[in-house]
Order: sequence, then C-alpha cells, then structure tokens
Amino acid sequence: MATVTLTIDGRKVEIEQGSTILEAAKKAGIDIPTLCHLEEINEIGACRVCVVEVEGAKTLMASCVAPVADGMVVHTNSPRVRNSRKITVELLLSNHPYECPTCIRNGNCELQSLAERLGIRSVRYQGERIEYTPDTSTPSIVRDPNKCVLCRRCVAVCDKIQSVKAIGPLDRGFDTTIGPAFKDPLKDVACVLCGQCTLVCPVGALYEKDQIDEVWAALDDPKKHVVVQTAPATRVSVGEMFGLPPGSIVTGKMVAALRRLGFDKVFDTDFTADLTILEEGSEFLERLTKGGTLPLITSCSPGWIKFIEHFYPDLLPNLSTCKSPQQMFGALAKTYYAEKMGIDPKDIFVVSIMPCTAKKFEAKRPEMTSSGYPDIDVVLTTRELGRMLKQAGIDWDALEEEDYDAPLGISTGAAVIFGATGGVMEAALRTAYELATGKELPSVDFHDVRGFQGIKEATVDVDGTKVNVAVAHTLGNARKVLDRVKSGEADYHFIEIMACPGGCIGGGGQPIPTNTEIRLKRIAAIYTADEMMTIRKSHENPVIKQLYEEYLGQPLSHRSHELLHTHYYARSKYPGMEAATGQHASASPVAAD
Repeated sequence: MATVTLTIDGRKVEIEQGSTILEAAKKAGIDIPTLCHLEEINEIGACRVCVVEVEGAKTLMASCVAPVADGMVVHTNSPRVRNSRKITVELLLSNHPYECPTCIRNGNCELQSLAERLGIRSVRYQGERIEYTPDTSTPSIVRDPNKCVLCRRCVAVCDKIQSVKAIGPLDRGFDTTIGPAFKDPLKDVACVLCGQCTLVCPVGALYEKDQIDEVWAALDDPKKHVVVQTAPATRVSVGEMFGLPPGSIVTGKMVAALRRLGFDKVFDTDFTADLTILEEGSEFLERLTKGGTLPLITSCSPGWIKFIEHFYPDLLPNLSTCKSPQQMFGALAKTYYAEKMGIDPKDIFVVSIMPCTAKKFEAKRPEMTSSGYPDIDVVLTTRELGRMLKQAGIDWDALEEEDYDAPLGISTGAAVIFGATGGVMEAALRTAYELATGKELPSVDFHDVRGFQGIKEATVDVDGTKVNVAVAHTLGNARKVLDRVKSGEADYHFIEIMACPGGCIGGGGQPIPTNTEIRLKRIAAIYTADEMMTIRKSHENPVIKQLYEEYLGQPLSHRSHELLHTHYYARSKYPGMEAATGQHASASPVAAD
C-alpha cells in the first residue's frame, strides 16, 4: 500500500494513502474533537467540530473526511481552528435546552464534554428556538428532538448496520429534525426498538424509557413479592457504570447489589436460557427428523423478532416457537415458583435486568401472559440498573460477592454464552448433539460459530448427519442471510440471529460508550465466565431436570407449550398507514410447524 508523508502540528506522519487527516492525527498522538463521526459508519463531516487548517487551502477542512496528501501541512490547534470550533459548539448550544442537571446523559454527554474541552463559559448567540413534544409512543425508546444536534449518527446506524431505515432527516435548514417519515411517532413505523440509536446518540435526544420508579414502587409495597432476573450479558457490563474496565466479570457483586436494593429473590435468566436450549434443541431435532419447517431460526432476540415480523413475514414459520429466556422466566415465576413457594401469582412482581431496549417491548406483547398475568412486569436496562444502584447509595467497591438464589438461579456455562453472538448456537449444539447421539461431546467448544464476523457458517457432524448452521449479528446481516434462504442459495438447517452488533453484549441498553473494542472485551469475558462454570451443558443442569420431573414432564410437552412457547404476527412495513385505515397485516398469528 502506497504511503504519504504529511506534517501535523510540526510532526512528520507517514500513513497509508487514502487515510483521512483525522486518522493521521490519531497516529501522531493528536486528539481532534469530533461529534458526528462514527468510524466506518458515519463519516460525513456534518458537524464541523473536527475542522483543521491546511496550509494552502482557502477554508478550514473537516478532518474526518479530508484525505491526506503528500507534503500536506496541517494545523489542528491554530487560533482560527480554535475559534471556529468554539463558534460551532456555541451555535449548537444556542438551540439546545439548558437541562444538563436533569438530563439522562448528564456527565456522559459528548456536547457537554465538548463545551468543557473548548472552555465555553457563555453562549454569545441568542435567537429563535424550536420546541418539540418528545415522542414517548413506544415502551422502549424516547425521542426528544429538542436535544438533537443533527449529527445523523442514529440515521447511519439504523440504515447501514440495521438496514431498518426507521428514521432520517426531515425538512431543511433551521427546521431540520431527525425522525420517522412524515413526522410519525416511532410506534407507527417499522422501528424494531433495538436501541442501537441510543448507543450512538452523543446527547440525550434518544434514550431508553426509564422505569426505575416503577421498580421502587414495587419494592416499597409490602404486599408484593419482588423477584429479579439478570441477563447473561449484564454480568460483563454493569461494572462499567462504576468505572470498571469493559469485560469485568461482576456476577457476584451484581447479585449482592440487587439484594441491597431489597429484592426478595435474586435469580438468573441463565436458568431459563438452559431451559430454552432444552426446548429449542428438542424442537430442532423434531423438525430435522420429522420433516418440519427448516431452517429453524432462533427466537431469543426481540428486536430480531419484530424485524422478521415487519420485513420477512413469509419466513415466520421458520422461527422457533420458544419464548425468549426472559419470558420463559416470567411464566415460570408466576406458575412453578409461585406454587412451590405458596404465593399468589398476582402478588409476584418480576423485574428483568436486560442489556436490551427491545425487551421492554417484548414484555408488553399481549401474547406474553401464559400464566394469566404478564410474564414480566418491568424491564430495566443495564444503564437503568447502574443509575438505580447509585440512587440507593450502594458502594460498589465495598460489596462482597454473593450467589444467586435457588431454584431459578442455578445455571450452566452454556447459558452464559447466550450473551455473545454465536452463543445460542453453540449452547444448542452442545445439547442437540448429545441428545441426538447419546454420546458425550469430545469438546464443548464450537469455535466455528464464535467471533465478530458478521455472518458465520459451519457444518456439524451429528453422528453421521451433516447439519449446516449459520450465525448472524446485526439486522443488516440478518437480511443477507434471509435473502439467501428465500432465494434457495443457502442450505441451512439451523440459524441464530441477534439484532445487535456482537449479540446481547452490544445491546441497546448497555453502558455508553459501546463500540467494537468494548464489545470484543465483553465477548471475551463471556467465554471466560463459561469456562469458570462447573457445568457447561444445559441438559446437565440438575434444577432443569428437576423442573421437568416435577412440573413440565418433558421438552415440548403440553404444559411446556402452554407456558414456554408462543406465536408471532405478520406486521406491516407501514404500521402507521394501517392504523389510519383500520386495517391489519394479519388477523391471526403465524405459527411454526
């Protein structure tokens, strides 16, 4: 690769031809501030915060898009550059609410940090302000255009990574906003509520719908028996809310912290992740041997489920009928657990700690009430849990590690890896192989389905039967896989799809920032946590065995289907138009074979 040499702030830098000035500066150890820039996703030079002075150029240049040239001389900190950046940020602030102390991003806001970095102590520009009503129409995400800085990072992620295109720029000039077409509310468009937009928003214009007060109210109600479950990915991420490095495994401290909040029982979603594998693995083997609809596609990711309902409803019969581990847990908490403990299920309040904003939507789906009550009462994201613990004044560093409560807190390593892309597939293969063959696996590690590659393929020999599997993360990659299935190009038997980059470790409810480097550290921690477990196969979980003996009978039994399985609906790509006309895409659920 040809290289060029340029001078940045008096330093010679050699870098590959085609690189940007921003990249060259970074190589030289010079930090140029940015706002709209997201590497390889949103490189549009829109915000002008990253401008630099290039000798010989008539105007300042946006370093995130300006290519380097041999002999170029760049100044990143000249008076002209400093003044331009300061004016740009002041203009942004002039049409931005001064609500920092009450904003959900206070202390973790890129605009706030820029103002501090540039030494802005007053805003010289006063003028007209536009006021919008925040969009609170969905159970998952709040969109507040008043705080939007028009960086378009959310637009780029929704388009380029998720291929959903639910939002975009509207109007022009001073009236420009970012939102759904025709200024519809999010509930009236094919938004999958994955929350990736909330992870990349630099300010408080997009964020999860906060439900902390609902949980406090339940904990303060003496009539309520309040239980909590924690998703696999939270144990390698919630520590970041307290300054720990990404990938810190904090399972025991998280359990202790939840007990300090006052939960009656602290359980683990990993328990029902193991249960999911028994049900989904059995479903796969039944379809494989009895001629059911293939490929079977996993159903644990609610953002992915909403995506297929909107964009590929003809493939709904391929979905596993299994509920997600979150919903299975709620159904069992209000039936099996309620009976064992002698508690009226109406008095059981189930809280989920999830890395996901779409889980809030999933909990509100009307079909998720198989116990006669909502399976899940409230979903808190990892970020909400961090804020709640801070509200309670809990000293994270002083916590001693504690164990989950029995029985719904006992799990295996196979359940832990649900948190990473490829984890559900690997967990399923560990169990499906041994159930089908009656033989012990020579190794429980299926490295072919691991890693950060967008689409992974493998062929697994199950006692002479070749099983073709695929793993995809992000909905853009899901679209590629589904298009191959529809065209007949792909001959898959089993497909895992996760909506978010890296799987649940990169979910829309995870700590901010979440980037590729951080995702990789969380993934590594997930596999470390798996290796630390005494039992690493779901079907060897002794409490799962007990559950089937005492209550469910066997996988895919009548009771299992009543409590642990569900159905999905075809949804329009244009739900707002349906609402306006009173029509519906599907009057009945689409069930899998």
